[in-house]
Amino acid sequence: MTVLSAGVLRERAAALRRGGQPFVLATVVRALRPASAKPGDRALLFADHRQAVGWVGGGCVHTSIEREAARALADGAPRLVRLSPEARAEDGIVSYPMTCHSGGTLDIYLEPVLPAPELVVLGESPVAEALTLLGAPLGFRIRASLDDVATQDAWVVAAAMSSAEDHPAVRAALARGVAYVAMVASRRRTEAFLDELRSEGFSEEVLARLKAPAGLDIGAATGPEIALSILAEIVQRRRSRPLAEVPLNVSETAIDPICGMEVEIATARWTAERDGQTYYFCAPGCRRAFLAASEPSPPALSQR
Repeated sequence: MTVLSAGVLRERAAALRRGGQPFVLATVVRALRPASAKPGDRALLFADHRQAVGWVGGGCVHTSIEREAARALADGAPRLVRLSPEARAEDGIVSYPMTCHSGGTLDIYLEPVLPAPELVVLGESPVAEALTLLGAPLGFRIRASLDDVATQDAWVVAAAMSSAEDHPAVRAALARGVAYVAMVASRRRTEAFLDELRSEGFSEEVLARLKAPAGLDIGAATGPEIALSILAEIVQRRRSRPLAEVPLNVSETAIDPICGMEVEIATARWTAERDGQTYYFCAPGCRRAFLAASEPSPPALSQR
């Protein structure tokens, strides 16, 4: 981990947030000697194996924290991670064995920071205007073009005044693989458009991502009411789907034969060979202990 001052780390986190980049803020909330980190130490961690910035402990700590940070980004849930020589299951705590030679216990709080969902409003109409006004207070970043979409948590609404504007926008959104594409249209216009898409070769699986008419059936009549029904539907779908749909690179792991910790094989820094088999270790101390145990014992001295 790269050690940074608290001010620089906060600035880095703010820049990542502005850029819509996901990261995890790790904070040491409890430390028992002789752990090297102390309460208040912080680090930023990422899911793509970039080097973490900040400090929450040495290499033996980093391996476990990186793994839990990736899981936090996948499910969107914070977690409290405890590293202790006497790791044991406890409600609300993810426990790992402390493998550093210095020992001690660390409690580290991991807070995932995910990009805000994007509401892509295509077209101009009273509904589009209301979507823009109502979407921002709900935490959506408002976009006016598919070219601006930067995350997978994007929700597209085609709300133009005519089919000539709506239909190309919907085709483009479906072609880009957007999971939810809504079109403000009557049921008759919707059926006619679906027939067009089928004749053009769009599969039923792709068409299932098109929601038209858009929104929940709340009897909406005005532009703002229709916008409200659309946003209610988007919120309902976002909250009901598992956040674990966010991609998580699943890597092959091995068990450290000394401490029992999972080690990612692709990025393992410490390995050893014995009898034609490769062993993987979370820290150099475990590797040294393994090699020492594999050395033949010196011959016993005979007594005369």
